[in-house]
Amino acid sequence: MKMDRSCNAQRFFLRALVFFLSLRAHQALSSKRVRALNNTVSAMFVFGDSTVDPGNNNYVRTVFKSDFPPYGRDFPNGVPTGRFTNGRLATDYIASYIGIKDYLPPYLEPSLSFEDLKTGVSFASAGSGYDPLTAKLSNVVSLPNQLEYFKEYKKRLTSTMGEQSTTHHINKAVFLVSAGTNDFVVNYFTVPIRRQSFTVATYQQFLLQNVKDLIKGLCEEGARRIAVVGLPPIGCLPIMITLNSKNAVLQRGCMDQYSSVARDYNALLRTELASMQSSLATQGSRFYYADIYQPLSDMIQRSPSYGFDQALSGCCGTGLLEAAFMCNPKSFVCPDASRYVFWDSIHPTEKTYHLLFQSLRPVVDAVIQD
Repeated sequence: MKMDRSCNAQRFFLRALVFFLSLRAHQALSSKRVRALNNTVSAMFVFGDSTVDPGNNNYVRTVFKSDFPPYGRDFPNGVPTGRFTNGRLATDYIASYIGIKDYLPPYLEPSLSFEDLKTGVSFASAGSGYDPLTAKLSNVVSLPNQLEYFKEYKKRLTSTMGEQSTTHHINKAVFLVSAGTNDFVVNYFTVPIRRQSFTVATYQQFLLQNVKDLIKGLCEEGARRIAVVGLPPIGCLPIMITLNSKNAVLQRGCMDQYSSVARDYNALLRTELASMQSSLATQGSRFYYADIYQPLSDMIQRSPSYGFDQALSGCCGTGLLEAAFMCNPKSFVCPDASRYVFWDSIHPTEKTYHLLFQSLRPVVDAVIQD
C-alpha cells in the first residue's frame, strides 16, 4: 500500500514536471517568435514634449526640469532621470516590448555609448510643441530643432557605420511623435498672443501644418514608420481644472469645453495622416495614429475599476498646480502613486503610462509588423 502511494506520488511529480517543462518550452518558443518578429526594427526614435522626454531638459537652460526628487521615486534605484513622472514612460515600455532596450535614453546625455545611440534615443524636450512659440515660452528644444538633432545623429552614425548601412538602419527604425498638449495648455489657452491671431479652428490647422512639416522632414531623412500620438482629454488635466474652474478645490470635474478641442484636433490629425499616407505612399512610408484620448478618459471616468483612488489631482503636493520645480524634495508626496492617474498636475504616473502602453499595443504591433 505504501509502495502504491509512493508510486502515485512519483507519477504525480513526473507529470507536474513534464507539464512545467512543456510550459517553459512553450514560453521560450513564444518569446523567440516575438523577438524574431521584432528583428525588423533596428531602433526607436522619439520626438515631442515631456510625455516622452527621458531627460533631455537636464542639459537645457530651462526651469522645466525634473532631475530631482520626488521625480523618479519609483524608477530603478529611485533615480530622478529627468522623466516627468515617478518611474518609466510609455516609450520605455514600448522600447522594451519591441526588444530594443529597457529604457530609451535622452539624445543630449553626453555619456551615451555608440550602442545606446544606435538602438535609439529620444530627442523630446519637456515644454515643447508644434507651435515654435510654445518652445520659446519655456526656452526648450523646439520640434524643428529636434529634427536638426536627428540630422546630427545621422552624421554621427554615418561616421562609424557608413552611409549605406546608416540609411538601411534608419529605414528599419520606428519613429514616434508625441506633442501638442503644451500648444493648448501652456500656450493658446494661457498666453493671449496666439488668441489674438487665431481662432481655435485656425490654430488647429496651424498646428497640423507644422505636424506635416515635421513628418515630411523625417521622411526626407529616411523615416519609413512613423506613429503620431493624438492629444489627451486636456480638460481633465488637474492644472486645467484648477486654473479654469470657479471652485477647483471643492468641486473638481473635467472641463469638456477644452477636451472637445482635443477631440476635434485628433479627428483632424487622423484625416491628415490618412491624406499624407496617400500622397507619400510611393516613398514606402507608413503613418499611424496613436490614440491616448479614449484610454486616458476611460481611466479617469472609471478610475476605481483600474485601481485608482484619485483621478483629477496629482500625487505630488496638493496635486492641483505642482509640476516641474513646484514638485520638489520639500513637497508632500502620496504614499502610493499607483493609486493616482496623475503624478503631478500635468503628467501621468508610471502606472498610467503602462496602461497607455497596453492600449497602444495594437498600434505598436502594426508598426513592427509592417
